[in-house]
Amino acid sequence: MKTTDYLSLIIKELEQTATLISDSEADQLVEALLNAKKVFVTGAGRSGLAGKAFVMRMMHMGIDAYVVGETVTANLEQGDLLIVCSGSGETRTLIPIAEKAKELGGTVVTVTINPQSTISTIADRIIQLPGITKDGSAGSYQTIQPMGSLFEQTMLLFFDAVILRFMEIKQLDSNTMYGKHANLE
Repeated sequence: MKTTDYLSLIIKELEQTATLISDSEADQLVEALLNAKKVFVTGAGRSGLAGKAFVMRMMHMGIDAYVVGETVTANLEQGDLLIVCSGSGETRTLIPIAEKAKELGGTVVTVTINPQSTISTIADRIIQLPGITKDGSAGSYQTIQPMGSLFEQTMLLFFDAVILRFMEIKQLDSNTMYGKHANLE
């Protein structure tokens, strides 16, 4: 099979995942963003990279957003939002972060494949995305892709869709957002 044939199959998988995401859960995330004073995002590996891309877009929209663990990350306080990106919902390094956010009075949202996971039990809201975990322990969605690729790709595109919905509500456009784009490049 040609590389471009694989690309076509991946795109078809992503089209199918979009129909399986709950609009209600998506709206809850948008609402949480609208109500949060500050937003923090954490994740490990490729899930963390998708989360970092989301933080960048939130910053472009004027949201006070941070990646957990970076040197410039603010402190989480009551009224702030933590978004935990974990396909399995069992990532050992992320569980104590979610617990600490709850102790500090933050709202915790998890984006996961597994709504019965440890992180899901801590979270105030769960956004379930289709896929399978990297070790195959959670999720029943069929994919040609290795490990957690489908989940990670779906999450990246889902976050972009959340950004578009937020832009619509706040009446923002790309020109407005470009004013917050890095200019030391």
